[in-house]
Amino acid sequence: MVMLPSGVTLLNLFFGVFAIVAASRGDFGRAVLYVMIGALCDAVDGRVARATHTGTRFGEELDSLVDAISFGLAPAMIMYFAVLHKEGWDWLFVFGFIACAVLRLARFNVEQSGRAKTYFQGLPSPAAGGVLASYYWFSQTPFYNETLIGDLPWHILLRYLMAGLAMLMVSEVPYPAWPTFSLKTIRGALGLLLFISLAFGLVFLPREFFFPVGMLYVLYGVVAAVVRGLVDRSSRVDEDELLAAAAEFDTDDHDEDQDEGDDIDDADPAPIEEPQSSRRRRRRRRSRRGPQSAPLAPDRNTPPESPE
Repeated sequence: MVMLPSGVTLLNLFFGVFAIVAASRGDFGRAVLYVMIGALCDAVDGRVARATHTGTRFGEELDSLVDAISFGLAPAMIMYFAVLHKEGWDWLFVFGFIACAVLRLARFNVEQSGRAKTYFQGLPSPAAGGVLASYYWFSQTPFYNETLIGDLPWHILLRYLMAGLAMLMVSEVPYPAWPTFSLKTIRGALGLLLFISLAFGLVFLPREFFFPVGMLYVLYGVVAAVVRGLVDRSSRVDEDELLAAAAEFDTDDHDEDQDEGDDIDDADPAPIEEPQSSRRRRRRRRSRRGPQSAPLAPDRNTPPESPE
């Protein structure tokens, strides 16, 4: 039972290696199919571990190592053999994509491993690899070949697409995580519905389904991050304006209080009126002592007494 989740993870590795082999042989359609089957295995192994209570640190590390091959190396090699091998330095785009996938998975193990995940910091490697690989499927559809979409310079746009996906994997742009499967909550029911839709698209409309849906997911994260940044910036500007207005209001009040204080200090002080009780006590003390005569001044004509 403990090896069951790791077995599903190794099944993901099997299809990733098989995709590389198929791409080297020129069978690009099967190579993309194997990458998509590996993505389904990657979505299932963690749920198997939680359902059987057999999740371990070893399983998390193994899952990241396998994802680096199945969604980093395999999609990049499919694009290299199918589109990019005609130019001498196109292998640098392959290296950059694989390197960013490895860095993204290493950061995930350090920062988000073992925690409940409602979002991913950076584009998940399965999404990036799935979008890149599914381009070949999409390029084989009538919608691609019979419209103006097929006339675009995809041999150049794919280089920008690989570089953009690589940078998004190592960015801090938040992407919503895959919801859990459950019928008890709305989020769980939506997760189950999404999983069924992806499985349906893989079986019945694989070529037309995955690349447009994957690009919508990629663009959703970028647009949502830009909108949140603008909203946060606007709120910070409003807060700064409120603080500045409050500071100016406090300064005006302080100046008015100081002016009023100066007016009070410059005014003549009002005479302090003696309490009536004090005046009554002073009159009673005078009436008790009676009238006092002033001392007589000595007569200047009287000679002073001589000492005996």
